[in-house]
Amino acid sequence: MRYQLYYWPEIQGRGEFVRLALEDAGASYEDVARKTGGTGKMMAMMNGREKRPPFAPPFLKAGKLVIAQVAEILFYLGPRLKLAPRAEADRLWLHQLQLTVTEFVAEIHDTHHPLGSSLYYEDAKPEAKRYTENFLAERAPKYLGYFETVLAKSKGPYLVGRRASYVDLSVFQLIEGLRYAFPKAMRRIERDVPGLVAVRDAVAARPGIKKYLASPRRIPFNESGIFRRYPELDR
Repeated sequence: MRYQLYYWPEIQGRGEFVRLALEDAGASYEDVARKTGGTGKMMAMMNGREKRPPFAPPFLKAGKLVIAQVAEILFYLGPRLKLAPRAEADRLWLHQLQLTVTEFVAEIHDTHHPLGSSLYYEDAKPEAKRYTENFLAERAPKYLGYFETVLAKSKGPYLVGRRASYVDLSVFQLIEGLRYAFPKAMRRIERDVPGLVAVRDAVAARPGIKKYLASPRRIPFNESGIFRRYPELDR
């Protein structure tokens, strides 16, 4: 199977959670919108070409299937890329964890867009500052603390036991992104989640991920994606 991933070509964004799974597994895939004319193809698929059009990227084309939403894509890819357990109960548990990642990502996004995506950060600086103060004091520690508890109960070294899953790759991305956006706050928060930091380090050392991170395929973090560095928000 050669997969086609559709996502914005200038940012890591939500598409990166899918890219990491494909890269870790050494899967054959095309990052469509990063090629000439690819963004137009992506927009055409959202605007009516498909019988079941996706609402927004990322979405994945696998043969005749078109699958949207990060958690849904990873639920499909997980068994095929050997990044999910075989038992149904375990796969549903993994999916539940990924849906929690989705909720966390939405709150991370709102640190710089607390009043909605149609307004620029510069239009909502006071609101962003107030939102982010609460996010760093309460919400980020709560989410990461939850995953730390899940890891401890799994008896590790990964979140669902002895083998790495796509959720471990997502935790890697969360920590990397939060370190970029809030380096000062993360130094404090990470003291309480040493297990997750160890998961992050283990994922970074996996051959497929290590190779990907050193390649031009890994788009650098920037102030157009989910994780944005505004020093005035970091405390």
